[in-house]
Amino acid sequence: MIEARHLRVLRAVAATGSFSAAARELGCTQPAVSQQMKALEASAGTPLLIRTGREMRLTQAGEVLVRHASGILAGLTAAEEEVAAIAGLRAGRVRLVSFPSGSSTLVPTALAALRAAHPGTRVSLVEAEPPRSIEMLREGDCDIALAFRYGAGQAEWDDLVVRPLLADRLVGLVPEGHRLAGAEAVGIAELADESWIAGCPRCRRQLVDVCEDAGFVPRIDFATDDYPAVVGLVGAGLGVAVLPELAIESVRPKGARTVAVEPAVEREIVALTLPDLAQVPAVAATLDELMHAARRA
Repeated sequence: MIEARHLRVLRAVAATGSFSAAARELGCTQPAVSQQMKALEASAGTPLLIRTGREMRLTQAGEVLVRHASGILAGLTAAEEEVAAIAGLRAGRVRLVSFPSGSSTLVPTALAALRAAHPGTRVSLVEAEPPRSIEMLREGDCDIALAFRYGAGQAEWDDLVVRPLLADRLVGLVPEGHRLAGAEAVGIAELADESWIAGCPRCRRQLVDVCEDAGFVPRIDFATDDYPAVVGLVGAGLGVAVLPELAIESVRPKGARTVAVEPAVEREIVALTLPDLAQVPAVAATLDELMHAARRA
């Protein structure tokens, strides 16, 4: 019976011309290569290699096997990948999607701990803000979504497994020379006449709601999804902003000061997955490490 591992070795010998070079390419020993070639020739029932000087040359039967080996091995790899996906990624593959400030704070700590505990687990990361990240999870484009929402008791995630991670308080950001830069706390209404710099669309809507509750509509002169850009604009004296603490933690607020904002507003940071995926060991381990990272934060 011809085995895939023997075909890989035969292909390496054919490409490199010797057992020793093939061993270096495959990361094994020369005796191991020789042993596997003997096993393959025994399975084939005919010689596959002949030595000509210092090099190994394929026989006609060897040429046939090498010609078919690439297609066989490619098909086998594709089949393994599909089976791993069908089995719910039990092969230790996890696709994670996160919003940017989560990617720069919670995710690195969690993935470093996961790699230390489970070095065979592979995690890929892409960035997306909710609700797009939630759509990706439901559409099967990721296995875990790190997301946030403002306000509790919403039914938007009832079909998902929700792992609460932390409550992320919003704080004010003003230029260093601002009249309120030294204040311990600032009422949001005290900033009614300021020029505002807004963040991501969901945070932007929350800012407008909070300001309207305080009796004014914020004049938003700049809007950007990039938190370092928000901090830079505030630091340049172009306006004020309200950002989550997690976002500020990942950026050095040069030229800007943070102040507590009243009334206090928090966003809920969570990790989401589908019920079936929550039972997959690699996904469950990643969720656990995200929770541990949140506790440390």
